[in-house]
Amino acid sequence: MNGPQLNELPDDSEQLRPFVNSLRQRALDSRDLSGVEDFSHGFLLKFLRARDFDLDLSLKLFLNYQRWRLESPEISTRMRPSSVLGLLNNSYHAILPQRDHAGSRVLIYRVGQWNPKDWSAIQVFKVSLMTSEVISRETETQRRGLKVIFDLQGWTLAHALQINPSLARKISSVLSDSFPLKVRGIHLVNEPMFFRPVFAMIRPFLPDKIKQRIHMHGSDFQETLSDFFSPHVLPPEYGGEGPGIEEVCHDWTNQLLQSETLLQQISAHPTGDIAVTSGGTML
Repeated sequence: MNGPQLNELPDDSEQLRPFVNSLRQRALDSRDLSGVEDFSHGFLLKFLRARDFDLDLSLKLFLNYQRWRLESPEISTRMRPSSVLGLLNNSYHAILPQRDHAGSRVLIYRVGQWNPKDWSAIQVFKVSLMTSEVISRETETQRRGLKVIFDLQGWTLAHALQINPSLARKISSVLSDSFPLKVRGIHLVNEPMFFRPVFAMIRPFLPDKIKQRIHMHGSDFQETLSDFFSPHVLPPEYGGEGPGIEEVCHDWTNQLLQSETLLQQISAHPTGDIAVTSGGTML
């Protein structure tokens, strides 16, 4: 059975267990880690699905994730949605309720709703990490990945000054080789000319496969976005027929707040089991 076929099996399939056990042993044997005694089945499965059950690539991704967390404590620890509630309540970020035609989750970031006088780039990045940690627990998202729409309307010099080379490297690492999610597409809309220096700072750190999945749509984005997303997926503000952007931002803010305990558990012990209700809601 090949990787894509293994990806379709349920989490509790006995056919997945040898891969999980093998990755666990390799992780425990790694000299790059210390102080970790075990890794849960669900935690390791995220890395295997992200690399289609290639054990070597899964281990590399796993080790990169662990290193990234250790090297970026200002982002990876103390993940509390309530600490950035003002930013979330300003309709900065949402996950759309409908997946795209390929089953990918669709995320929207509205950069103009981020006031850099009130919120640092670190806090903004932490919002993205919290969302990624929550959705990476979804089996279907592990299989189908995600697509991201960055709405850059309102991007200013104050935003640009928040992105230094060190942060650019950390952003690119999460997009490429340090987080167990498949990035299927990155779509930029309303990008101004002076966004390009920031993009030029991030681009060299991205692998070619991610570069090929970046699409710049400009201000006339509604027609070109429709080449990638069905109308029922997108909000009307982006040429679609789905719920409005304010509504979906509000709904996702509530979902993140409901996941605060989960995120605190991940911050403290990311490799272990996290409790869920019988209905699959994360606690």
